[in-house]
Amino acid sequence: MAIEMKVPAVGESITEVTVATWNKKEGDHVKLDEVLCELESDKATFELPAEAEGILHIVAKEGDVLPIGAVICTIEVGGATASVTVADAAPAVVAVPAPAVAPAPAAGPTTVLEVKVPAVGESIAEVTVSVWNKKTGDVVSLDEVICELESDKATFELPAESAGILEVIAQPGCVVPIGGLLAKITVGGSVAAAPAAAPAPAAAAPAAAASSDATYAAGHPSPAAAKILDEKGIAAASVAGSGVGGRITKEDAVAASKPVAATPVSASAPAVAQGGTRREKMSSLRKTVARRLVAVKNETAMLTTFNEVDMKPIMDLRGKYKDKFKEKHGVGLGFMSFFTKAVCVALKEYPSVNAKIDGDEIVFHDYCDISIAVSAPKGLVVPVIRSAENLSLAGIETEVVRLAGKARENKLSLEEMSGGTFTITNGGVFGSMLSTPIINAPQVAILGMHNIVERAVVVDGQIVVRPIMYLALSYDHRIIDGRESVSFLVRLKQLLEDPARLLLDI
Repeated sequence: MAIEMKVPAVGESITEVTVATWNKKEGDHVKLDEVLCELESDKATFELPAEAEGILHIVAKEGDVLPIGAVICTIEVGGATASVTVADAAPAVVAVPAPAVAPAPAAGPTTVLEVKVPAVGESIAEVTVSVWNKKTGDVVSLDEVICELESDKATFELPAESAGILEVIAQPGCVVPIGGLLAKITVGGSVAAAPAAAPAPAAAAPAAAASSDATYAAGHPSPAAAKILDEKGIAAASVAGSGVGGRITKEDAVAASKPVAATPVSASAPAVAQGGTRREKMSSLRKTVARRLVAVKNETAMLTTFNEVDMKPIMDLRGKYKDKFKEKHGVGLGFMSFFTKAVCVALKEYPSVNAKIDGDEIVFHDYCDISIAVSAPKGLVVPVIRSAENLSLAGIETEVVRLAGKARENKLSLEEMSGGTFTITNGGVFGSMLSTPIINAPQVAILGMHNIVERAVVVDGQIVVRPIMYLALSYDHRIIDGRESVSFLVRLKQLLEDPARLLLDI
């Protein structure tokens, strides 16, 4: 027997979704509740779990746009399993109304539980509500994910602290401080009555469908179509709808943009090119990052000092040992391990660069938790290499590879991105020659690496060509003096231009 998997209702204003990625392939054996694929709407991305165990047969391919209720795939289950599933399912439907007829059992007093923003990191003071997975009036289960929250460092899920009926307080896009109220969950008698009301939506479905058709008929765009028309700057009234009752579909909106891009140029003015514009809403993560960066600029006395490093000694060392290094340790020997090791040595000698300001006190760290800036799909993230001063070059390289891989897959946890004491960012991988990086608060300094370029320099009175990298140290002048910042960079230069110092600890 084959069970049809259909697009579930994912929100009152969402009428269609796009198949993003399949985690399983045609013919795979899948288990109950195993995630089969990811679906995208114009508001959120969500996962589709298997409704039974069996053999998967894919109907909708990646990139297909499907309406709510459309078949995505089928799962072929075994005969015994199918008979149990069907037999169990039939009485379940009939038995649902029964509690409504029987007297309700004695229930405890109704209580209202406040859902607040949890503490998510020592430097995070507020979060942005990204998307609600449930809406007001929905029944939620204990530990069920009810919404997603974003900070300037990561996106994380908020589970329900109790079973009950949800009341949403903070709407998507709201910025809420730590401890701020997000929602309320009513626990008690009213929850017990919720299953009795379950058949009502089924009875009301035809009326709701008719209302929906009327709402979106005759020139009204679907949510996805409205978003596209808004981005293109096209009025819905000027678009002919091909959907039911004249409704404007997503395909209509995409097609409507073509005449705008192909507007003919008048023969009297052949040299005039008509430019276009495109608007995109900033993501909540991007807006939060923007606010924090501006705050750092406004709240710190930030300066930047520069120096240059002759990278030839490190490049010669890498060229000589990189193959044996990878053969023994399983990771490549990159520049980041040398820089991280050198930074740890210099931070021990100049502890104020490894400190932070807490009110009217300076907090010095006796350890080096080095934050490494990594470019991820959702933006720049800064995972932390813990106690880097105790790691070997191979240990540092292993951590860099692990954290960078998790960043690219959007799987970094908040713990892995919190608590750094000093940051290293490498704009050189993108070709940057020089920059003034912004401090990663509450840290007080950040090191910027740049690209390596062969330059003519004077060595022992002779002009020679060397691979040179410019270094930039941005620092908070409130606790780091010019002498310390310059001395810190000079010490880095010494260690990097003579890497034997790192091994001999001199």
